Amino acid sequence: MPTPPNPLRRNEASRRSILDAALELCAEVGYGRLTVEAIAARAGVSKKTIYRWWPSKGAVMLDAVDERAKAVAAHPYTGDLATDLRNQLAAVVALLTPSDRSPVAGLIAEAMHDDELAHDLRERLIRPRIDSFDERLRQAQRDGQFPADADLDVALGLVYGPIYHRLVFHLGMPDAAQLDTLVTHALRAFVTKSGTS
Repeated sequence: MPTPPNPLRRNEASRRSILDAALELCAEVGYGRLTVEAIAARAGVSKKTIYRWWPSKGAVMLDAVDERAKAVAAHPYTGDLATDLRNQLAAVVALLTPSDRSPVAGLIAEAMHDDELAHDLRERLIRPRIDSFDERLRQAQRDGQFPADADLDVALGLVYGPIYHRLVFHLGMPDAAQLDTLVTHALRAFVTKSGTS
């Protein structure tokens, strides 16, 4: 019986090289053409080393994307919700660009046929970002910048739905002006009839 991957045995320098190589190659050739063999060659490790630490290409890419998202796509807090959402969305768009070679789009597609990857994608990458978004909006509620009775699930869909729609259907990522319009309209949806939030 094969030994399952053991992340505790990873050499940090090799691990970093593998994750960097996976992201670089995905940007060059796209997720669909990316192979474990190519990642190993670019990182200067054996294919066996990768499979000792990760069960699949998708698992490697999920780790790489998760680390990149932690580094660049955290929710800022400046005290201005609209500014913070625009800045965070800009970071997300940068992470998803170019959309035709996005590792996230590749992971979403592969997760449609791989239940374990779908679970890991949801629980490790998506769910923590939803929690961060919810916490930023709860802070905006405490600051009086967002209605206390607003449905945060609806807000999530209004803010991020258009980005992922464009990603999945290869419609191109929005520019800064389009992001500004998106945030303006998403927040406007929660303005009360009296004209105050």
